[in-house]
Amino acid sequence: MAMVKIETVSKVYSGGVKAVDAVSLDIADGEFIVLVGPSGCGKSTLLRMVAGLEAITQGTIRIGERVVNDVDPADRDIAMVFQNYALYPHMTVRRNMAYGLVNRGMSKPQIEQRVAAAAAILQLGEYLDRKPSQLSGGQRQRVAMGRAIVREPAAFLFDEPLSNLDAKLRVEMRGEIKQLQRRLGTTSIYVTHDQLEAMTLADRLIVLNKGRIEQIGTPLEVYRRPASTFVASFIGSPAMNLMPVKADGAAIRIGDTAIALKNPVIKSGDVLLGFRAEDAKLANGGGKPSLPMMLSYVEELGAGRLMHGAINGAKVTIATSPDVELSGEPRIELPEHALHLFDAATGARLS
Repeated sequence: MAMVKIETVSKVYSGGVKAVDAVSLDIADGEFIVLVGPSGCGKSTLLRMVAGLEAITQGTIRIGERVVNDVDPADRDIAMVFQNYALYPHMTVRRNMAYGLVNRGMSKPQIEQRVAAAAAILQLGEYLDRKPSQLSGGQRQRVAMGRAIVREPAAFLFDEPLSNLDAKLRVEMRGEIKQLQRRLGTTSIYVTHDQLEAMTLADRLIVLNKGRIEQIGTPLEVYRRPASTFVASFIGSPAMNLMPVKADGAAIRIGDTAIALKNPVIKSGDVLLGFRAEDAKLANGGGKPSLPMMLSYVEELGAGRLMHGAINGAKVTIATSPDVELSGEPRIELPEHALHLFDAATGARLS
């Protein structure tokens, strides 16, 4: 196990396309870090530079105390789990898991001991003599993880390993990966575009956008206090509601309704108001400021429902319990503690 230190790392392709732009990140020994962001944000490129599969244009990467910029991938003491499993179809599960150890010249008894231990952890004992074609997608992914585990690396690198699995199996494998990482205590860097996957797995999230880090924090920190409208829109399902409002320091105004603020806004004029679907409340006639919502349609989710519509012309989604009676034009209350304010021009957080 080891810490991983990324110092002002950039990747520029021919033609001046900057895939990663001066990213710096310290990953503690044993930490589970998730790089999350939309397609093309640079997360896989950054992971591949840590692995040595992409050359670094600028900056330094350290694994432990060693600078690995010019170290071959095989000598970096890392193990990578890929989206497509990358198993040898003509080899048994046992041979797939042992392959890297054989190439390193490890003794047969050592190899057998490590393969048996990894197979026990991953519940693969009865499949060791089967070939990949005889396994399910989840079992193949376990074999890929087993091949990484037997190496006992300083760090695990996961490149969207669950993308090829169906929804139910993704949920199961998510839990298995998290439990496995906690049990082994190995430093792990995990790439995904799935924000739910990122939230459930990470010790810390690294939200990337256009090659740059938008925010670093625990899943709850990022969810509860997004640093920008990009993070607010990307993290959370449904995404945070955003609407233009007027601010004057002591209150915000949405159409003809004013909502007083306990903490003054640091900017007056046009700002963006954000609030989570679950934080908005249906007005109960208690005299608090409320907003009329033009209801478009309702999604029934069993444990709850999502109301989709518009407030003051801005599209919004409101979460309610399934037993709430809806009729006509509902009115919505926005608790002051649940409001987030962003700069209308830059998208940066104001409050």
